[in-house]
Amino acid sequence: MEFVVLIIQLAVAVATVAGFWKIFVKAGQPGWAALVPFYNIYVMTQIAGKPAWWIVLFFIPLVSIIAAILLFIGVAQKFGKGAGYGVGLALLSPIFAPMMGFGDAQYNPNA
Repeated sequence: MEFVVLIIQLAVAVATVAGFWKIFVKAGQPGWAALVPFYNIYVMTQIAGKPAWWIVLFFIPLVSIIAAILLFIGVAQKFGKGAGYGVGLALLSPIFAPMMGFGDAQYNPNA
């Protein structure tokens, strides 16, 4: 039983990483950045058009949750999606990241 749970967890992790990898590539950033802790947050701030100092917000308890939601809303808007999609991306990344990365959403830096 534990083996099945492990396989499911690995599949979810791979799908999430692959989704973010594709999002980064669509935005003109290196895909491997999705694998590097903290640097991936920096790249997300660049994609969302937020200042780099927002990384500091992710070290503050509770504030990090709000910062993540706002950051992902910014990313979703750059890809032509609404705020609801951004909240979904923040709270349900294993579902929304592959949908955005492998879907037809295109990055628009001027959005």
